[in-house]
Amino acid sequence: MPSSPTALVLSGSGRYADPWHPFDRTSPLLAQVLVRAGFDTAIDGDVDAAMTRLDGVDLLVVNAGDPWGDDRTATAPAASVAGFDHALERGMGLLAVHCAVASLRDYPSWAPAIGGMWVPQASWHPEIGDVDIATAPLPDGTHAPGFTVFDERYCRLQQFGQRTVVATHETDGERMPAAWVRTHGRARVAVDTLGHDERSYESAGHRDLIAALARWAAADPA
Repeated sequence: MPSSPTALVLSGSGRYADPWHPFDRTSPLLAQVLVRAGFDTAIDGDVDAAMTRLDGVDLLVVNAGDPWGDDRTATAPAASVAGFDHALERGMGLLAVHCAVASLRDYPSWAPAIGGMWVPQASWHPEIGDVDIATAPLPDGTHAPGFTVFDERYCRLQQFGQRTVVATHETDGERMPAAWVRTHGRARVAVDTLGHDERSYESAGHRDLIAALARWAAADPA
């Protein structure tokens, strides 16, 4: 009997924590979604150390904040950067959640891999509230239905490279990406900009989108 794919959730703590995102509460909810989606799932709060232990991980999920906060002198260890790069090169799947688009700034491969980043003084979000999300099919034909979620709407993220947008929200009369997928070398990458706090995970539609993104990212690109 084939084994379940493995997922590792990196949860913001230490220099990856911030005052706005309750990672200690959202990461377990994220892990529950992954377990229901068929993943053997673990959570690790030591982000940099976990990057040196990615052998055998089918899907890396990052739910962590901006390390360039009050202390910009700390940097990721070279072994951590090398571990992440090696995992990408072998084709490990990647799922970046919410403020992960502002995270891992010490990792040179991170922004090019996920295809978009939060830019201070340029990116922004309206006040948190109910958001209607429109969806489109993933490249494999999977199509999670549209849904409403209580969340933040990230706007004016910087784009890197090509991507396939699979979920959008409307802000100031303009549709903006809420989730996208892309490939980076042998790795499949999915980005879900939703997931600010535990209320986001109360939406069944959002949970379905996360599961679809995770399954797609973890699939063998060959």
